[in-house]
Amino acid sequence: MKNTFGNSIAITIFGESHGEAIGAVLDGLCAGIDIDEEFIRAQLSKRRPQGKTDTPRVENDNFKILSGVFNGKSTGTPISIIIPNENTQSKAYNYGVARPSHADYSAFCKYHGFEDYRGGGHFSGRITAGIVSVGAIAIKALEKIGIRIGTHILKCAGVADAEFSSLESDIETLGKRAFPTLSENAEQEMTKLIFEARENGDSVGGVLQTAIIGVPAGVGEPWFDSVESMLSHALFSIGGVKGVEFGAGFALADMKGSEANDAFIYDGDRVVTKTNNNGGINGGITNGMPILFNLAVKPTPSISQPQKTINFIENENADLEIRGRHDPAIVRRACVVIDSITALVVADMIAQKFGTDVFLKGLN
Repeated sequence: MKNTFGNSIAITIFGESHGEAIGAVLDGLCAGIDIDEEFIRAQLSKRRPQGKTDTPRVENDNFKILSGVFNGKSTGTPISIIIPNENTQSKAYNYGVARPSHADYSAFCKYHGFEDYRGGGHFSGRITAGIVSVGAIAIKALEKIGIRIGTHILKCAGVADAEFSSLESDIETLGKRAFPTLSENAEQEMTKLIFEARENGDSVGGVLQTAIIGVPAGVGEPWFDSVESMLSHALFSIGGVKGVEFGAGFALADMKGSEANDAFIYDGDRVVTKTNNNGGINGGITNGMPILFNLAVKPTPSISQPQKTINFIENENADLEIRGRHDPAIVRRACVVIDSITALVVADMIAQKFGTDVFLKGLN
């Protein structure tokens, strides 16, 4: 099992949903970076369940930094953060009965029955709290050099939010909102439909939209370590993400070249493009425009309606009605996770081009 991602700056995740604790290790960050524990706490709170549209399982996320930080600054050694699991109910899980669209059966096939199945074990969305904890450090480090990230729910249960328009102010707005939409009307409609799905024992999915501003041109590699490749690799590691498109994405397939091409122009001494159909990336390398991508997030697979499945221990068909504490939609809580994993990837790519000390010295 490989649980590490990154080259110059790497993250390693560990723990299980109903184990003693989860956490993450951030390795490769230079010494002298401010570590804002209040910001880490605030980011974790965005991921925490809030009310009837989320799971009833609420963890306090009382994280502890075990290493790599001294007097509020990074030391240059691995930063290890541990987050205790304090609210578990393992009896709700019946081993051997495969929950549809969960990893129960595939994990059994890979780990031969030795996996921790409680609450989904290492496959649980609970593990993303560790990503958010170290992602908060990466977000702050990037902000110091002028790079900012924002994610909102573009669509949920058929309800659409406004598209990104004024990126700086939109990202600022999202940083202050508990429900990450640009439109309050969209929040109200989405919340209503998520609650209805919950009442019906069902769930809904959605589309998330992310913008990254301030990344200079020339970051990334062609081919296997392209910006799209690295981001997609990390984004698809987040449970529930089933599709990624950059810029205009699949809509490009219906355009002519004359429509899809982004014309270059000079804005003073700065090179920009008149459109951004390619999402700020050409040849796998940033061109200085905002990086834009959308994510398709599937409906939460844990639903309380009766379902057909199998018992892979008894080798027989089975009926299942899932009990326990589950989200009727994960899109709200997923936004901060996407911001966090995106920040870790961007920080790694920036460090590969400019060196790890860039977060102290700046891009200029």
